Amino acid sequence: MTTKRTLIHIFLLLGFVWIGSCKVPMIAGKQENRSTPGAFKGSQDTTNSATIKWVSYFKDPLLVSLIDTALKNNQELNITLQEIEIGKNEIMARKGEYLPFLHLRGAAVADRAGKYSWDGFSEEDLKANPDKGPKYIGDFMAGAYLSWELDVWKKLRNAKKAAALRYLSSIEGKNFMVTNIIAEIASSYYELIGFDNLLATVQQNIDLQTNALQLVKLEKEAAKVTQLAVNRFEAQLLYTKNLQFEIQQQIVEAENRINFLVGRFPQPVLRNAAGFNNMAADPIFAGIPSQLLSNRPDIRQAELGLAAAKLDVAVAKANFYPSFSLVAGLGFQAYNPLYLISPKSILYNLGGDLVAPLINKNAIKATYFNANASQIQAAYNFERSILNAHIEVVNQLSRMDNFTKSYETKAKEVEILTQSINISNSLFRSARADYIEVLLTQREALESKIDLIEIKLKQLDAKVNIYRALGGGWN
Repeated sequence: MTTKRTLIHIFLLLGFVWIGSCKVPMIAGKQENRSTPGAFKGSQDTTNSATIKWVSYFKDPLLVSLIDTALKNNQELNITLQEIEIGKNEIMARKGEYLPFLHLRGAAVADRAGKYSWDGFSEEDLKANPDKGPKYIGDFMAGAYLSWELDVWKKLRNAKKAAALRYLSSIEGKNFMVTNIIAEIASSYYELIGFDNLLATVQQNIDLQTNALQLVKLEKEAAKVTQLAVNRFEAQLLYTKNLQFEIQQQIVEAENRINFLVGRFPQPVLRNAAGFNNMAADPIFAGIPSQLLSNRPDIRQAELGLAAAKLDVAVAKANFYPSFSLVAGLGFQAYNPLYLISPKSILYNLGGDLVAPLINKNAIKATYFNANASQIQAAYNFERSILNAHIEVVNQLSRMDNFTKSYETKAKEVEILTQSINISNSLFRSARADYIEVLLTQREALESKIDLIEIKLKQLDAKVNIYRALGGGWN
């Protein structure tokens, strides 16, 4: 009776120690903030340009063709698609971990024990009693074995759910990449036709300045101006000619930037540069800030990553609890292969296993603390993605507004300076203006035309970027 009580006390003590060993350390997680401002610039209109398909948003058929080709051939996008496949396989692997494992096993082992071992047979023993020792010294077996970890604490299921969330997150990452590729091609395309118009403007000014140089040379022959005037006009012409080489280089680089995105080697890019200055930016409807949470792929990617990180904490927490597993086997085993299929050679086993951490849990604690820190990081990343998206939209709305007004003002300046060129030439012919005024007027007119094209580029770039900022293009 005393021995029995002692055993009971020992088992109770071990039970209390075991329960105490399953204690989980306290951690301080972080609850993410999902709140957003109520409106952009006070507007409560929920109409959102992000819902427009990119084919309808970018109406130029040549640009649409480039984007369509890029979405098929872009190498970076195709790399991301393979990463998505890897994520899908990860789900399969995690799902298999909480299902039973069934293995087939066959073995054939030749064995000879030492003479003086417990299992050994000496040659003298075998000769003296040949019927008492086995004729075959070996081990032959064939059977099936089953093992199954019981997912009592949902550790394995949570790991599978986390893998599924990361798979969905990778899809959102792909969607965000699609949005960026569309925007980059559109921006480069508009930049390219802007350079075409810039080159045409410079070449027009070269013709204008060439005529002005001829006029000054005639004036010099008539002794109305000096060689200094001729030199100044010629230097102005050379300066303008030099501009076209820089623009031509910019055209080459813009074309190849598009070629890289499209996934092809350098070649001319078809585009329609006509009517560049008359390209009107369609009205943009920004909707309300809360729509960004569903429209922006990067925000949804961060949200799914946060959900996966929370599950990782649950998985790490489950490591402090005991794990349960079942093992079973059924097959045949004999020392002689001729007896292997005999009913008397059948073997079977059934058992259970329970394992719990007791001491030296530093590795488990470190994994748990790291999972919690990663969850906090994911929460901050989610909040940052919302803040970044909101600021991007506000900035691009402001750019659209300010560059539209700037273009109108600059267009009036260009018109006035273009008229001033004809006026200055007329006054110069009648000796009522000197050549310096003509030169300054020509240079100012050229600079204003270049500025007008650059403002139009910024306006079109804002059109592209507001579409990207709102989360358009991927759907």
